[in-house]
Amino acid sequence: MDDEIKQKINERYQQELNRGERFWPDSIFKDLVVSLGIFALLLVLAAFIGVAPEAKADPSDTSYLPRPEWYFLFLFKFLALYGQIPIIGKIEWLATVLIPSIGLGILTLLPFLDRSPYRHYSRRIFSLTVMGTVILDIVLLTVMASLPTAPDAAELAVSTTLQAIGGLWIPAAVLVVLIGLYVFRREIYQETTRRSLPLWVTVAGSIAMVAMTVVVSVRAAAYPKPEEVEVPTTLVDQIVAGQDLYSVQCVECHGDDGSVAVIEGVEGLEGEEITPINSRDVLYTITDGAMYEVIAYGRPNAGMPPFGKTYGGELSRSEIDYIILFMRYTWDDRFEAPVIPELFPPLAEGEVPSYDVHIAPIVKRYCVSCHRAGKDNNNYLMTSYEEILTTGDNVDHNLIAGDMNSYLLQVIQGTPIMDPADPTKELIGVMPPKTKLKSNVVDAFIRWVMNGMPKTAEEAAARSVTPEAQATTTP
Repeated sequence: MDDEIKQKINERYQQELNRGERFWPDSIFKDLVVSLGIFALLLVLAAFIGVAPEAKADPSDTSYLPRPEWYFLFLFKFLALYGQIPIIGKIEWLATVLIPSIGLGILTLLPFLDRSPYRHYSRRIFSLTVMGTVILDIVLLTVMASLPTAPDAAELAVSTTLQAIGGLWIPAAVLVVLIGLYVFRREIYQETTRRSLPLWVTVAGSIAMVAMTVVVSVRAAAYPKPEEVEVPTTLVDQIVAGQDLYSVQCVECHGDDGSVAVIEGVEGLEGEEITPINSRDVLYTITDGAMYEVIAYGRPNAGMPPFGKTYGGELSRSEIDYIILFMRYTWDDRFEAPVIPELFPPLAEGEVPSYDVHIAPIVKRYCVSCHRAGKDNNNYLMTSYEEILTTGDNVDHNLIAGDMNSYLLQVIQGTPIMDPADPTKELIGVMPPKTKLKSNVVDAFIRWVMNGMPKTAEEAAARSVTPEAQATTTP
């Protein structure tokens, strides 16, 4: 820095002092405005977007794929792509420790390395091009990390290669060229007529990086989307989830109200005496932690199998917690239960129910506990729409569109199906065997079957007839 430049800087500094910008309130006011803006942005994001809910951490869930927070996704993807570097291969500590440390070190030393007195962007081409390339690469790596995984090994190899080109090789080449020009041809950054070369290198590299990311994103759009698992967040949702899980996993032995003292109709446990789980003896004396262990581990000596995934069962930690919440708020008089919504939306006159909206919740609550694989149910499975229509030893009679003689409609109304070969022998008993369905549930099933068993709400709406339409068509 020559004396002339120093003199100009000192003169400008004196002008600012004479103009009189004070720390208080001038500088503090600017900081306050920026801080309030950031705080308002955080409030808006928290209120309208929030954090995606996840189930409680469960060490037994081997299918869980941990992912970092969004601000670390670029580093996560950088580590994943590092295996594409020939010879070096995947050496994790290089990608997770060494390279980020070098980057942070350069940023820390930047004030000592860059001694240029100029602040205008046109005089800081090297810094702008290098940092612009790095920031763009961070953004694109974050985008790549958010894309779904390829469905097969061949597509995964292609996708990973394209990501490595766009996220590693192209930005690395751009940075090498920019740094090489700065080291060996520094005058390029200082001469106005030649300053466009590093800019064009950066622009060309940026376009190539973005184009490669677009190609990867377009290919990823065709990948099958991972199944989204809804996580109950409110107390009411958790209680409802617990009731559904209880209906599937527990009702067969304990009954829908937890009052069973002698098990009936369960193979291997017929006549087994148990303590009603809705009693004060259970709810008052067993803590939530102890209840969790009982459900997760089971009681092998009493014939109760383990239900926790840790011990070979089907339920995660969160799901067991939901069952306990349901038991507490339903049967424990020390807990005040919130208002629980209806199982399905009430049906208006002439409205046709759909499987997705009305029948699926009913089946899950009252039928799936018996009508799933591994149970004695005449091979009639009810865990999906397709199974309800196409399975069972009596598949031709279980559900007949528009026919009140369908076996399912008869048994849910309390009429067992007798064996045609032996009228004294019961072929199918009433359903559910230990409780009686509410009238609105039976009505929903009848309307559904009599109107052709539509699956979606749109299909059901097309078959619904409003009272106004009925009045119009009446002669």
